[in-house]
Amino acid sequence: MNPTIHTDPTVFVIFGGTGDLNMRKLAPALYNLFLDGWLPANFAIIGTGRTKYTDESYRETLLEGINSFSRSGKAEKKKWDEFSQHVFYQVSDVKDAETYKEFGSKIDKFNADWKTKANVIYYLAVSPNFFPIIASNLAKAKLTADTKRVRIVIEKPFGHDLDSAKELNALLATIFDECQIYRIDHYLGKETVQNIMAFRFANSLFEPLWNRNYIEHVQISVTEQLGVEDRGDYYEGSGALRDMIQNHLLQLLCLVAMETPISFDAAEVRDRKVEVLRAMRKFGPDDVRNSAVRGQYSKGWMQGKEVPGYREEANVNPESNTETFAAIKFFVDNWRWKDVPFYLRTGKRLHQSASVITIQFKDVPHRVFPSESSESWQQNRLIISIQPEMSIRLQVQAKRPGLDMILNAVDMVFDYKGTYTNQAPEAYETLLLDTMLGDQTLFMRGDQVESAWELVMPILNAWQNKKSLSFPNYSADSWGPENAEALIARDGFHWFTLPLNGKK
Repeated sequence: MNPTIHTDPTVFVIFGGTGDLNMRKLAPALYNLFLDGWLPANFAIIGTGRTKYTDESYRETLLEGINSFSRSGKAEKKKWDEFSQHVFYQVSDVKDAETYKEFGSKIDKFNADWKTKANVIYYLAVSPNFFPIIASNLAKAKLTADTKRVRIVIEKPFGHDLDSAKELNALLATIFDECQIYRIDHYLGKETVQNIMAFRFANSLFEPLWNRNYIEHVQISVTEQLGVEDRGDYYEGSGALRDMIQNHLLQLLCLVAMETPISFDAAEVRDRKVEVLRAMRKFGPDDVRNSAVRGQYSKGWMQGKEVPGYREEANVNPESNTETFAAIKFFVDNWRWKDVPFYLRTGKRLHQSASVITIQFKDVPHRVFPSESSESWQQNRLIISIQPEMSIRLQVQAKRPGLDMILNAVDMVFDYKGTYTNQAPEAYETLLLDTMLGDQTLFMRGDQVESAWELVMPILNAWQNKKSLSFPNYSADSWGPENAEALIARDGFHWFTLPLNGKK
């Protein structure tokens, strides 16, 4: 454990403690933090749900999740025995205000046993419609007043639209201070995403080039091979724009486009992100038609297996108007980025699962080499691969070995696997530790959430109010609808894909 970082005694109360998120992500993340020495000596995890478990049977259930999903593999018996003694369970209906008093009693007991006041983290790993209920009941039970020690973590989606996001923010503001509210976006906890800031602001080489004078355009693609699987109910009320672009992709755009913060202070960093969203060009009706593309996948074949179309998935309307693909062209209207297009793309059942940011630099003003020397000429690109490969590569032109002058593109690569031997932490490990430390740098502030909703609402409204007559309009294992290629081709560009493992 880093001796400069100290974690105080902490009680985690996980609402939705029997759910999929806890089993796959939260419990494995907490266990790995324990293995690596980041958890304090005094900590407790209280899972809660309506299923009837004893402490012992609940521990056995969590062990199954950790054995299946922890990056450290199956739990060693000795370590698990140590960790599991800190795990407890409480049967509770989140709608029943009386049961919240039991949380207070347990927290008081831990404080008495530890002879200190612990930090208390309420993690809402539940359906969004329960967020207001849980927050209100915590307040009624007088479990939220300590602004220094009590924190609440809220998963996405934060609101269904701008109005609901404002309503939820307003409710939370009557119960908590903003410094207590941790709106979590797991993408911001990914190692390569955090490295965007380190790459930009710790290296003098790139900042002079990081503007409209040298950058031609930016692409941010988060593509998935998976379909909606068993999430039809959720996805019907969401779609690609709400599920991915409003949060994940706009967060990545903010990291790329933000101005240099004065310090790494959480408020300072988050101020710079909000500035980007407020500078982004708003959409009118014509802008939606010309700068936004939606799609929905049809049945097809993925990796030798036949897969259904979106409308044939479980719990999906056979005439659904929900988009499973979205591509949008944004502009940031400020001094640094004026007229530089930012192309965002996301979709399901696409050819490759990958999250990649590509920054294309402008071409050299004059080519001094004869055309036969540079048949494979390519503009310089900076490619930040978030997953599945974690790397940053700068593509430059170089002379090919030989007696003749032939140029081709080569990669200068920083690869996590090739550089570091230790395993990168999972995103939830980073974010849970930051919550314990009271560091909100990687979490969204209320005004940032509302600014993101405000930006996408004209597109959402236009798509909801006009049914697409072309759905489904792309097949499984493709790169999306043809209109998405036309969107970027009109500007003389094309979508980039990064060959996995760096192979050309």
